[in-house]
Amino acid sequence: MSYEFCTTEAKDHILTVTINRPERMNALHPPANLELGEVFNAFDADPDLWVAIITGAGDRAFSAGNDLRYQAEGGKRGPMPLGFGGLTSRFNMSKPVIAAVNGVAMGGGFEIALACDIILASKTARFALPEPKVGLAALAGGLHRLPRQIGTKAAMGMILTGRHVPAEEGLQLGFVNEVTEPEALMDRARAWAAMICECAPLSIRASKEVAYNGLSHASLEEAMAATYPGVKAMVESQDFIEGPKAFAEKRPPNWKGC
Repeated sequence: MSYEFCTTEAKDHILTVTINRPERMNALHPPANLELGEVFNAFDADPDLWVAIITGAGDRAFSAGNDLRYQAEGGKRGPMPLGFGGLTSRFNMSKPVIAAVNGVAMGGGFEIALACDIILASKTARFALPEPKVGLAALAGGLHRLPRQIGTKAAMGMILTGRHVPAEEGLQLGFVNEVTEPEALMDRARAWAAMICECAPLSIRASKEVAYNGLSHASLEEAMAATYPGVKAMVESQDFIEGPKAFAEKRPPNWKGC
């Protein structure tokens, strides 16, 4: 299927989504956000796709966030039920999503990356929540996700200044998983995705669900005692039998994802 504001490629259980508005630094307007919502809806529903990678076209920007020029030109603002990039207000994505940040990730662009499970960054990447500099606030999850991911004081140092943080500092702060040379970024993203695909898909989804949803419980004891639908699906799957069987037979497992 072809899209107007992004491109997609599916191979080896991995979906690569490229935001394709380089003339606007991959900034997103409502039509683009709605389209990306459709892309990730399809990804979530496809049993043959296990991991997604999202990146930006060109070498300048992952995404500059909200397309303020579109807004200034009188473009219509409409509801975005799934948020920026179809991800920031999506709270039930059980499959892993990797952000391959190839340049600036500003405002909503950074919020998209924060909504992903893993962030890989080119050495040229820059991150910021600069909304206060234009009279706005990062209300697409950035003000909530960043403190949860790197701690309050470090997050407030970015939030209250709107300063640009380079990739290496993002790694030190803890919201970036790996920094790469620009030309190696997508190879490394695919390598991370391939490592995930070596694991049982339902085990990965159960692990993600438990890790994230467990944080909503007041205590470790409550989190461990809670019921998680993904764990039930994992235990009832064919892969739950295949994994130990392959281990005993000293062969690679043949995951079915069911």
